[in-house]
Amino acid sequence: MPSFRQLEYLLALDEHRHFHRAAETCNVSQPTLSVQLRALEDRLGAQLVERSRARVILTPVGTEIANVARRILRDVDEIRHIAAKTGTVMGGMVRLGLTPTIGPYLLPKMIPELHASYPELKLYIREDFPEALPRALEEGRHDICVLPLPVHRRELETEALFREPLYLAVAADHPLSRATTVARRDLRGQSIITLETGHQLNAQVEGLCAEVGADLQSDYEGTSLDTLREMVGMGMGLSFLPGLYVKSNLTQDSAIKVIELGGAPIFRTIGMAWRKSSARSHEFRTLAEHFRKAVEREFSDFVVVR
Repeated sequence: MPSFRQLEYLLALDEHRHFHRAAETCNVSQPTLSVQLRALEDRLGAQLVERSRARVILTPVGTEIANVARRILRDVDEIRHIAAKTGTVMGGMVRLGLTPTIGPYLLPKMIPELHASYPELKLYIREDFPEALPRALEEGRHDICVLPLPVHRRELETEALFREPLYLAVAADHPLSRATTVARRDLRGQSIITLETGHQLNAQVEGLCAEVGADLQSDYEGTSLDTLREMVGMGMGLSFLPGLYVKSNLTQDSAIKVIELGGAPIFRTIGMAWRKSSARSHEFRTLAEHFRKAVEREFSDFVVVR
């Protein structure tokens, strides 16, 4: 039978597609990782990895075995955690996946208080597109995810944390910059730019543009909120920016004017997700409450959901 360590090597290679980076992730030398993967192939009697100077990819058999290995190692982690419980509310390693439009602006507001409350808790943080996070969570690459809701996955439990308002951002010299609120009808025919496809914000802004008759500029998508902000400041179009980013980064930016949209408020619901099978569900609900308290403390105009 393969060893757990060999399966970990295979998954690291599947993630990084590079022997040296996979070895670094596993804290072993590259020759050690290569030898162990060869031994795994010999034991299973199948080629798992295609090796060449240009690239490293898993064979179809290797990909299928890697998918099973993720489930096995996920369950082993659950077993270890159950066995290691000592009565503390939260401790050990938690692998947190979240989107780049949330993490940099929310985590700094809560990490100090969280660490003070649970010094034994270690957060391993990875960012990814919202659409990729649920699958990675199901496969065991994350323990929990913080991401926009809804998430429709049978294996996952979700809890709403808060409603994050979206604000209209315009260049300081744009005619709409003189308004304190902008009516939806005023956006008809306006050029709107947003994040690239893969971000939940892209789909939300696309729907909003269709509703108000604005022109979504799909040829000029931003790769990050910062690049989107710079394009707005240069007059390439208007945009809708999430409240976490606005409150953290735009309060002193003279090139941008942030305005509320009139009528029904627009927002996105941010929540937490984890596997229904996890033995740590009670800890994750405690962690969810810490997220809510941080939002109440630092972003008082957001609506917290309990």
